[in-house]
Amino acid sequence: MSELTNVARPYAKAAFEFAVEQNTLSCWVDMLFFAAEVAKNPAVAERLQSGSAQTQAEFFIQVCGEQLNEQGQNFIKVMAENHRLLALPAVFTRFTELKSEYEKEATVDVVSATVLTGAQRESLIAALSQRLSRKIKLNCSVDPAVVGGMVIKSGDMVIDGSVRGKLHRLATALQS
Repeated sequence: MSELTNVARPYAKAAFEFAVEQNTLSCWVDMLFFAAEVAKNPAVAERLQSGSAQTQAEFFIQVCGEQLNEQGQNFIKVMAENHRLLALPAVFTRFTELKSEYEKEATVDVVSATVLTGAQRESLIAALSQRLSRKIKLNCSVDPAVVGGMVIKSGDMVIDGSVRGKLHRLATALQS
């Protein structure tokens, strides 16, 4: 999978820079999302592994239909010429990362023992916005195994304020 990630970077960067230049970020997000979902389909993926670049591009564009504008179709043709259409899901992932960075947004996963109230969510958003200097999007989930408190993850940052985490750290300290 890391090979596809490395392959995807220059395509995602080029698409992102073009979208910013043309002020069409949301359009490109929609196109790349749809194209990535099409590329994930096992029947499409199998078809993309054979044939010439031109037939792959024509097939893919035909499957996507009107979901791709002219620039999106050209993007697909370039990727097909280099036999990289299977990397479209990774291109979409990297594109959304670039978009979030550009728009100074961060997606934060929060796991708590109970459902967070609206006030708790707002307080958490305010604190994380200040700490990360970004607009925050929360993905909240409930896991009773957390026992109490919460685990907060954003990128490679992890804040474990759960009772389970504190008990684990205490057990580790007692064992050493």
